[in-house]
Amino acid sequence: MTQTQPTLGTLLKAMRARNNWTLKEMSDRSGIPVSTLSKVEHDRLTLTYDKLLQLSQRLNIRMSELFAENDPTPEVAVTARRSLGDLARAVRVNTANYDYFYLCTELRRKRMIPVVTRVRAKSAEEFGDLVHHPGEEFIFVIQGRIVVHTEFYDPVTLEEGESIYIDSNMGHAYVAGDGCDEAVILGVCSSADDGLMNSLLNLHGEENEREALPG
Repeated sequence: MTQTQPTLGTLLKAMRARNNWTLKEMSDRSGIPVSTLSKVEHDRLTLTYDKLLQLSQRLNIRMSELFAENDPTPEVAVTARRSLGDLARAVRVNTANYDYFYLCTELRRKRMIPVVTRVRAKSAEEFGDLVHHPGEEFIFVIQGRIVVHTEFYDPVTLEEGESIYIDSNMGHAYVAGDGCDEAVILGVCSSADDGLMNSLLNLHGEENEREALPG
């Protein structure tokens, strides 16, 4: 029999079962309404990043477990998987430089991580330190214009419809180009490292911490 990949709903349901919690008890512990938890368990709703962070902190579990990117179950051949993504159901992460919309988050143990990003920073100085994470990434400009800053290359400007593929271990940053208040890009991140999602989430945490620093 084919093993199905766990969704966020099945993970929460399994957690409740292990702890013998009712939906009401999980709601009381997590601070998330019963109706919301019920919809998530039935895969009719996903959770925003702030709600996932709230679950992680109040139930004392790692964020990466909620994304199931480090699922310890043996790897099995997976066929005919599919997921429909839209911004309304995306997991949203806001940082000083970007608004991220993670798509298809109900698929567990993905080999690729698709994300739509609104780019707000307008210069490398405003962006701050270049970021690094495992793997490679492909970026396609949906709207506006961006300037791509990388550790070993001169900056390059990309217009709507243009794209770039880079080694994500190399320091990199995307900023809005001249005359562009905000740009929208589609990114696809991939890595042989099972902890890619966790690495990306840790990046968000660092960015949010930097944003909160005085001065």
